[in-house]
Amino acid sequence: MKVFETINETTAYIDRQKADSCSIGFVPTMGALHEGHMELMRKAKNENDLLVVSVFVNPKQFNNPEDLKKYPRNLAKDMKALNSLGCNVLFAPEADEMYPKPENTNYNFGQLEHVMEGASRKGHFNGVAIVVRKLFEIVQPHKAYFGKKDYQQLAIIKELVKKESLAVEIVPCPIVREKDGLAMSSRNERLTDEERKIAPFIYQILQNAKNKVPQLSPEELKTWVKTEFEKTGLFQLDYFEIADDTYLQALNSWNNSIGTMGFIAVFLDKVRLIDNIRFI
Repeated sequence: MKVFETINETTAYIDRQKADSCSIGFVPTMGALHEGHMELMRKAKNENDLLVVSVFVNPKQFNNPEDLKKYPRNLAKDMKALNSLGCNVLFAPEADEMYPKPENTNYNFGQLEHVMEGASRKGHFNGVAIVVRKLFEIVQPHKAYFGKKDYQQLAIIKELVKKESLAVEIVPCPIVREKDGLAMSSRNERLTDEERKIAPFIYQILQNAKNKVPQLSPEELKTWVKTEFEKTGLFQLDYFEIADDTYLQALNSWNNSIGTMGFIAVFLDKVRLIDNIRFI
């Protein structure tokens, strides 16, 4: 596995590979790799000549400095996992390599960026767009792979590619779950043993909510979910929204002609976890 810390080294190597007609599959990550990441990488490796992975904890997408500080980092462990998978290239830059001067780009994604995660984490998606655009320019992938757990982020990146006419195919990949249903996330590492035992309740509630469609209206279902979390006394619900699967705008009725999903974010003590489920 080639390991690069600078942009120039990375682009020079990629240029040589593309000159030999190699197809590039890219998986951008913030490290703390888990099986969910590995599934993305296996798919990318199977569908391309070269698997490129980036590990970069992007400060631009954290609106909470404490969250950035506590984000798990273990590059040596990540490199071991990447080697075992047969990754071809790891790009692992420092922040000053990615942002040698102030970055003030402002993207406009309309209502897509103002709901759910956008409402809870101001500026988050602008930071995501900035770093993804830079990574695409560096790696020049033919295909880039993203998990559906971060569904709103996936929608933002699709819109970024469309707005900027970027020559990359975005490949959405299913949520990877633990055996007990908890969506795999790097943030799970921050859960205590006791918190980890109760965290699967999030997905259980989503499944139960799906079983109540269409008997309950969307508004009634939102109230039911909120009440279920309140009854535990263990979770703090940030939001539960029922929205269309394209523009992620809230829906107040069920319509079989509109793809409909449930999106949730909860705090378990200080760890914030997100998940989603398809209703229609």
